[in-house]
Order: sequence, then structure tokens, then C-alpha cells
Amino acid sequence: MKDPVHQPGFGPPAGRPLGKERRVVALAELVATAALAFCTLLIAVVMSMGVARANPAGAVIDNEGDLFAISLLLGLMFIGAGGLTAIMPRRSKRTPRR
Repeated sequence: MKDPVHQPGFGPPAGRPLGKERRVVALAELVATAALAFCTLLIAVVMSMGVARANPAGAVIDNEGDLFAISLLLGLMFIGAGGLTAIMPRRSKRTPRR
């Protein structure tokens, strides 16, 4: 049985530093990053084409326009509340109240 891998990924074993392999490791990381970015963009394009072709919003708006308007308003309120929470300054230390 083989020993378990303690450090997975592109890094060298813990016992020795990289020598000539440094360029190969950098190229492997670059190719993996580029492939991941390309696949993410491809999935985004395919999904947006599927949504545009299905037109789910048009069917909802035609039948239940009031419900769609309320849900859109609530969604925008939640997005605004999340944005405000994200930009609020954080306190680093709490002082006890007297």
C-alpha cells in the first residue's frame, strides 16, 4: 500500500525545494487556471442562452404580474441590505458599557 499524500497540489514535497521543476510547475498552474476560467465562461454563456430561450420571466409576468412585482421589490431590498452590511465599518474592539 502506498503512503498517503500529505500535501496535494502542484507544490514540491516538504523535504526538498524546487529546482529545475519550477518552470514546469508554473506552467501547470497557468494551464489549470486558464482552463478553469475558460470552462467558467463557457458555462455562463450556455446557461444564459438556455435562460434566454426558455423565457421564464415572460411567462410569470403574463400570468401573475403583481406577485412578480412584489418578489422583485423584496429581492432588491435584500440586495440593498446586503450591500449596506458589506460596506459598514467593523469595530475592532468592543468596549463594555457602563
